[in-house]
Amino acid sequence: MKKVFSLLLALLMVLSLAACGGNTPAEPSGSGDSGSDKFKIAIVTGTVSQSEDDRRGAEAIQAKYGEDVVVLATYPDNFTEEYETTVQTIVNFADDPEVKAIVVNQGVPGTTEAFQKVKEMRPDMICLVGEAHEDLPVIGSVADVVVNNDFVARGYLMIKTAHDLGCDTFVHVSFPRHLSYETMSRRVAIMRAACEELGLTFVMETAPDPTDTSAGGMDGAVAFMKENTPKWIEKYGQNAAFFCTNDGETAPMLAALLENGGYFIEADLPSPLMGYPEALGGLDTTAEAGDFAKITKKVEDAVVAAGGAGRFGTWTCSWGYSLSAGLGQYAYNVLSGTAKLQDAADLSAALKEFSGVDWNGSNYVDATTGVKSDSIVLLYQDTYIFGKGYMGVTDVEVPEKYFNIAGE
Repeated sequence: MKKVFSLLLALLMVLSLAACGGNTPAEPSGSGDSGSDKFKIAIVTGTVSQSEDDRRGAEAIQAKYGEDVVVLATYPDNFTEEYETTVQTIVNFADDPEVKAIVVNQGVPGTTEAFQKVKEMRPDMICLVGEAHEDLPVIGSVADVVVNNDFVARGYLMIKTAHDLGCDTFVHVSFPRHLSYETMSRRVAIMRAACEELGLTFVMETAPDPTDTSAGGMDGAVAFMKENTPKWIEKYGQNAAFFCTNDGETAPMLAALLENGGYFIEADLPSPLMGYPEALGGLDTTAEAGDFAKITKKVEDAVVAAGGAGRFGTWTCSWGYSLSAGLGQYAYNVLSGTAKLQDAADLSAALKEFSGVDWNGSNYVDATTGVKSDSIVLLYQDTYIFGKGYMGVTDVEVPEKYFNIAGE
C-alpha cells in the first residue's frame, strides 16, 4: 500500500521543485454542488512567535480567497496550561453556521476534545488536522483527515542522511512532554535502531520544556540551548549531527552549530525559515516572503558564507506553511465539490498548490495492532543540504522492518 501511495504522489507532483508555493465521514454541506452554497473555512494555528510558518500559510490561503471565506484564529503560546482556551477557540467556530470546515495546524493538546464537541454540535463539519501532537489513533477517530510528517520514514532517513554525510554520532535533544507523544517516542526508537544498523552512536540530551513557565518558559529554554549546545559539540565532536524536537529551541542550536561545528540534518518541522534567519543574525527574508525557492537560496548563501556548506539541511518548502495553506485549499476543494475526503490524490494536489515540491509517504499503521488508518496520512519531502543539494531521500526504500517498530 505504501508503494502504491508513493507512486500516486509521484505522478501528481513532478516538474515543480522551483516553486514552494475506518468510519466514513459525514458528507459536508456544499460538497456535492458547484460551490454555489456560501461557506467559510476556519484555520487555527500557533502565533507568529511560536509557529510563524503555520500562521503565514494560513494568511496565504486567506489572501487567495478573502477574509469573508477564510477566517483565522490562534491558540495560546502556553497551550499546555491554557488547555481550555485552546478547546474553546476551536469550538467557537461551530457557532457560525457558515463555517463548514475547521483546520487546526498544529494539532496541540485539546484538539481532539474540541473536535469531539464540534462533531456533536455539527456532524457535517469537516475537521482537518496538521501535525497532531496527540496520539494519532485517538485524534484520527474524530478528525476527518490528519496529516503528519512521516515520523516513521524520517526516523530512518535522517540517520541515513547523517551517515551519508560522514557523521558518527546523532544527538537527539528533547524533553519528557514531547517524548510522551507516540509519534516522537516511536521516532526515537526508529532512530536508535537505524543508528545501530548504520554504525552511528545514538545519544539523548534533555532540554527545558518551553511551555514550563516555572523553568523560564521559552526565554529559559533558549538560554539553555545557547549555553549547552557548544558543550554538547565539544562532548560529541565535529562529526556529530544534532536534532531537537522544539521549534523555538532550533535557532539557538543552529547558531551554536554554525559557530562551533557539527551537523544539522533538518528540523523537526523542516523549513528554510525554521531557525535559520535568527541563527544567521536576523537574516531578512521579507522581500522573498511566500517564495520559498528564493528564501531557500538566500538562506543557503548565508549558511555557505558562514562556513556551513555541506553541514546544514532543510526541506525547501516549509512543512508548516504547506499544511496550513494546503489543508485550507483541500477543505475549499471538498466544499466546492472538486475533491473528496480521504482521497490521497486530492489531498496531494491541494498541498502541491502551495508547496510545489515532490512528496512521499504512506498511511499511518499502528505498530501495536498493525491496523492501517484511512484518515491519517504521513508525508515527507526530500532533504536539501545547503551547499550540496538534494539528498534523494524520497527515492530511498525504507526497510520494511522500521514500520513495525513501536515507541520506547
